[in-house]
Amino acid sequence: MAEQIAGLILAGGRSSRMGGADKTLLALAGRPLTGLVLDRLRPQVGRIAINTNADPAGFVGFGVDIINDTIAGYQGPLAGVLAGMAWAAVEPDITHILSVAGDTPFFPDDLGKRLAAHAVAGRVVAAASNRRVHPTFALWPVSLREALAGFLESGDTRRVMTFLEQAGLDVVDFPVTQRGSVEVDPFFNINTPDDLAQAARIIDEAD
Repeated sequence: MAEQIAGLILAGGRSSRMGGADKTLLALAGRPLTGLVLDRLRPQVGRIAINTNADPAGFVGFGVDIINDTIAGYQGPLAGVLAGMAWAAVEPDITHILSVAGDTPFFPDDLGKRLAAHAVAGRVVAAASNRRVHPTFALWPVSLREALAGFLESGDTRRVMTFLEQAGLDVVDFPVTQRGSVEVDPFFNINTPDDLAQAARIIDEAD
């Protein structure tokens, strides 16, 4: 099913907790964070795009499509997913998009396979760990494009979970993993300089 799934990296934009820099371009283990995310996503999908509202020039060297939100104003992750659906819809063989957050370098290398195994027509499948759902790590049917556009246009809320509960949501749990001597939540994300340092330590432990 991987050929029918397009990957979408939700890169967002500038991070105030990272001094205003685009955190997905910060260096981790000598490489941009986006590069590490791409390495994990590429084997799981047929093609990939990066959704960002920052300067796209920083992402050109990754060799994948770069897309902006299709609705005005920063509307959060759902606007990025909608842009991803519009991008994927031009390819008739693509039935789903697999979204991942661009600040999460350790997500499972079988994420797409496991979510696809639980896919039901018209419903979203999201990942969970430690009793917490991670809605930006999800398998989205492209057929939900119109419903998502209408949800965002209503202006009532931009909460990802609200839309997922309306559309229909199934959840797949992923265990904590062992990297060297460190237990790591696979959906550990980098929001602060301390998080970046912790991610570097995790990589060092694994080596």
